[in-house]
Amino acid sequence: MTARRVVITGLGMISPIGNNKKDFWTSLIEGRGGIGHIDRFDASDFPTRIAAQVKDFNVQDYIPRKDARRMDLFVQYACSAARIAVEDAGLQLTAGEAPRVGVWIGSGIGGIQTFEEQHAKMLQKGVNGLSPFFIPMMISNMAAGQVAIMLGARGPNGCTVTACASGSNSLGEALQLIRLGKADVMIAGGSEASITPVAVGGFCAMKALSTANEDPARACRPFDIKRDGFIMGEGAAILVLEEMEHALRRGARIYAELVGYGASADAVHMVQPDIEGRGAALAFSMALADAGIKPEEVDYINAHGTGTELNDQVETRAIKSVFAEHSYQMMVSSTKPYTGHMLGAAGAIELIASVLSLVNNTVPPTLNLEEPDPICDLDYVPGKARQKELKVVLSDSLGFGGHNAALVIRKI
Repeated sequence: MTARRVVITGLGMISPIGNNKKDFWTSLIEGRGGIGHIDRFDASDFPTRIAAQVKDFNVQDYIPRKDARRMDLFVQYACSAARIAVEDAGLQLTAGEAPRVGVWIGSGIGGIQTFEEQHAKMLQKGVNGLSPFFIPMMISNMAAGQVAIMLGARGPNGCTVTACASGSNSLGEALQLIRLGKADVMIAGGSEASITPVAVGGFCAMKALSTANEDPARACRPFDIKRDGFIMGEGAAILVLEEMEHALRRGARIYAELVGYGASADAVHMVQPDIEGRGAALAFSMALADAGIKPEEVDYINAHGTGTELNDQVETRAIKSVFAEHSYQMMVSSTKPYTGHMLGAAGAIELIASVLSLVNNTVPPTLNLEEPDPICDLDYVPGKARQKELKVVLSDSLGFGGHNAALVIRKI
């Protein structure tokens, strides 16, 4: 039996640096980040007062107002990005094809804005103050559910919740469903909208966030000796994955082939990664084996690159353990200084960045990398974007709970 190959035919995003491909990509290669001061609530008493918020988003451009009122913001982002991705793919969902089209969208936290608002109402008015839409607006699987309702996609439907690896795991699971013949098309990715008082406060309590409030544009510093934590981001990233013959029959534009997926667990700690990077390395190796690609064939890694002390060390060790001497020959960069850490959407937005890098043969630079940590001694593409022929790109995500996921794409 011939293996079913899976290609990427649609890209959609709602992000801090643009809500369309052109703006998003231009920001990446011109080094324009989306991090600024939080203006969605009064953060003046918070240790961290900066984040990468979505800008210029009008939900009614994508969803009827009546429907949007019954969605948490993370569902609105997901539906909007899915609408953009499907249009980008030129995909027409007919009644005959609907059972073969599925949706898989991850979220690390889900509808925390709705949770906070409804909790406040309950404190004011008692249990009778709660909305009947409280639960269906809040639960994490509702992004996938609402996208399916909006598009009429009746195939496999689900949500992966693996913290900051949710988007990558969701795309990997969608890849497997197409390979197994359970679907011909999967609309997959991640969504997050957790720049709220409780969520920001919770990450502040963990001391996970940067406190470089005075200079937001330079606060996120992956692999730099002065890095002091990550910056929260938000938004959604959705890709249309399609069985290759299905895409060819309808004449779809193909961006890249999704050829490999690996997933693993550190199994050592709630929030700290395995200091030796063994879990991440296992995910890398699994993805390469799944793709049938040798380590030395990889041209570029879009790293998790959070700008936290441990993540950047661990990820560098994991890369070295798998890629050996080739670690110093290939490029590695982080796009989180542009988008912030979009948590459950991070893996998906970074795969879109990887796809556009592959298509344009250009690697976005790691912003704010001015004094590399001696432990982080790879080519992280500092300064400016670099043009080079790219054939194979790997993107990885590492999440609280010890979740690791890696995806490999190849130029066709």
